[in-house]
Amino acid sequence: MASSLSTTFTGLYFVNPFILASAPPTENKRKIMKAFEAGWGGVVTKTIGLHPVENVAGPKTIYQRTSETKPYVSRMKRPDTVSHSSWNWELISDQPLDLWLPDLEEIKTTYPDRMVIASIMAGAGNEEEMDNWRNLAKAVVNVGCDAIELNLSCPHMDRKDMGANVANDEDIIRSILQAVKSAVSVPIWVKLTPANSSLLDGAAAAYEAGAASISLCNTFPSLPLMDPETLKFEVEVDGLVTSGGLGGLAILHQALQRVSDISRAFPDKSISGIGGIRGFREAFNFIVHGAGNLQVCTAAMEEKGSGGVGVKLIQELKEDLSDYLERKGHSSIEEFRGIARERIVEHSQVRRKSDSYNGGFAISA
Repeated sequence: MASSLSTTFTGLYFVNPFILASAPPTENKRKIMKAFEAGWGGVVTKTIGLHPVENVAGPKTIYQRTSETKPYVSRMKRPDTVSHSSWNWELISDQPLDLWLPDLEEIKTTYPDRMVIASIMAGAGNEEEMDNWRNLAKAVVNVGCDAIELNLSCPHMDRKDMGANVANDEDIIRSILQAVKSAVSVPIWVKLTPANSSLLDGAAAAYEAGAASISLCNTFPSLPLMDPETLKFEVEVDGLVTSGGLGGLAILHQALQRVSDISRAFPDKSISGIGGIRGFREAFNFIVHGAGNLQVCTAAMEEKGSGGVGVKLIQELKEDLSDYLERKGHSSIEEFRGIARERIVEHSQVRRKSDSYNGGFAISA
């Protein structure tokens, strides 16, 4: 049987499972058009909102490199280093909805076979904000967007009723989904924060309320490094910094853990995997843990000469996936998606050196 890169995810046909995540690579029409020309199967737009957005008066994103020589991890430019992570405290799109709408319509008209998922965000706690969710959803769907991703995960919002600040409230998750689903009929993806001890409860609430997929992981809340000589942070404004988001290879293993947790708890539900994908090997690991769709950000942003959209990266991803499918005799990723689930067990189920080991508890008389 011939292999195919195409996938059907949340009822949508993707020419390949690789899409650009909601971030600077999808912040405007020019970048999205270039991404589709390069071969990406879809994009999640930079998050669109209705409230005023103004970013910090300084750098918004940095890239940290690692080396065997000191400093081991730093944004400092030096030879013989490799990518470690990205760090940002960038807010959602500062482009207003009325400018996004004609752009989205042109993008979808130009590339009708590519999936455009609109990331949207509003507040919580009152009916006015629920109306904002509804209005955003209706507006982007009316111009052709194929699905919506609800941003309940941004780790550095300047409002307490938005992003990751509300992602641990199951009632808010349900109310937002109810509002959006009452307004549109396209698939709704819910992007949850990984920094939440009740992640499974939040995912359960989202699925029960009608989410077609959970997207994770967004960047992890974190702080940039301080230089011991200058006492300056590697990114700061007027000497000050606040919580930002860590992404890239540094979060790969933690992202896989969370995808695995949700996939094992809800094996019949869809997951869009994000966090540290730089090539096929990382993407493969998300797939075997249950993800049916792969979102990429940092690796695309770091690719020199691509305009931040990973022109060479998407070709490499497609070629390596195609080669793997053909070598292993798979017709699609569905033939190996989720195969790691049954091999993830409780710690007590892993064989010990001694058959008599009882976990450290004395056997009662």
